[in-house]
Amino acid sequence: MSEWLRGSPGAPALAFGGDVVRVGELAAAVAAARLPGGTGLVPCPVGTAPVELITTVLAALERGRPVLVGGSSDEARRLDDLLPAATAIALRTSGSSGTAPTVVARTEASWLESAAPLAQLAGIEAADRVAVTGPLHVSMHLYAALHALWAGAVVGDSVRDATVVHATPTRLARLLDGGLDARAAVVAGAALPERVRHTARARLRLTEYYGAAELSFVAAGHGEGLVAFPGAEIELREAAGGRELWVRSPYLAIDAVGGMLRRDAAGFATVGDLAELGADGTLMILGRGDAAITTAGATVIAERIEGVLAGLPGVAAVAVVGEPNELLGERVVAIVELDELDERVRATDRDAFGGDDEAADPRDATDLRDEIVAEARARLEVAELPRRWFFAPLPRTDSGKVARGALRSALAAGGLDGEHRAAARRHDAIRAVAAGAAPTNAAPPTGGPA
Repeated sequence: MSEWLRGSPGAPALAFGGDVVRVGELAAAVAAARLPGGTGLVPCPVGTAPVELITTVLAALERGRPVLVGGSSDEARRLDDLLPAATAIALRTSGSSGTAPTVVARTEASWLESAAPLAQLAGIEAADRVAVTGPLHVSMHLYAALHALWAGAVVGDSVRDATVVHATPTRLARLLDGGLDARAAVVAGAALPERVRHTARARLRLTEYYGAAELSFVAAGHGEGLVAFPGAEIELREAAGGRELWVRSPYLAIDAVGGMLRRDAAGFATVGDLAELGADGTLMILGRGDAAITTAGATVIAERIEGVLAGLPGVAAVAVVGEPNELLGERVVAIVELDELDERVRATDRDAFGGDDEAADPRDATDLRDEIVAEARARLEVAELPRRWFFAPLPRTDSGKVARGALRSALAAGGLDGEHRAAARRHDAIRAVAAGAAPTNAAPPTGGPA
């Protein structure tokens, strides 16, 4: 039986779409699975049903065949000669900073080695019902499903009766708003806003981790800060945009086609993320080096600005990107996705939501946008202040990350909707009158240089 199937034969293993597959049944399906002929990559395309995908992955691993998760048969044929001979799992990732896919090659052992440390950190055990809240062709969700099987737990897609959930920060926030009743949550994929972290810690056992498809687990914590994941050695090295995070561990991928993976002779690897150590020794992830924005001679980190904006009332999600600018080099641009409930509360059109005159809030959605801009100006350094604001839904990758590459392309093509022009001028005028002088953080006139 596969090393991932550790439960007793009669115990439930999978519960997707309401159908339960027991461990013995899954083991039999793995043994009977028909794989393509030859010795090349076994494809598991996007859209493969969860039970079929897990069965195929386990069957390929059992028979020593490399498996391509998230890729088609044609892609598998093209990649056969590009991946190392030791590849067991090839993970196709869309990435958040660009449009070109990356294929990460790893051994089965690189994932198995991290199973016990994660189970201990998150408190996952055989009695748990684990919910995976994203598609299984995404590496973090596939690992979560396999990890649950390794722990002897049942894994599925039902959050209602789950004791443990794996989720991105955006998904976790929505689950908490909906009355999530799990005892534990494992969160990754992006920085967790402080307000969501506070709510989660008050209601369940929270385990956050930072990693990448190429690096696997790098750092983890329980809401009070991240430290090195067990078995991982971390170094911060000076780079152009700040201090670059390098890691050495048994969890690293062996190679990647495309992407940002770099290695050194000592066995350390990086994908270009920047980080700092806090005074208490915890690790603060600042974001990918390619998310550094150079504006007016200063270098600012997009994720640092996003972290501040994401904590503001009414903000559901936010992305910050740099826009080429002749005067400044780059101009800081914020794209904010508003919280739907907050917008409804502030809406003045009572007929749209069935309210009445007395219940209607006199402030409208424009006022909410103005308040967000004003709060940002109070909390950010001058160089960090966005010079353009857009309020619109954010595009996301399959894994739930904001698709920065798509945003940059849309911005360059003039295809972003929802630009908010009045707020910055209005608040500049208020500040100037109050201070008796021109505001120091004045935004440029609409349409002119920043």
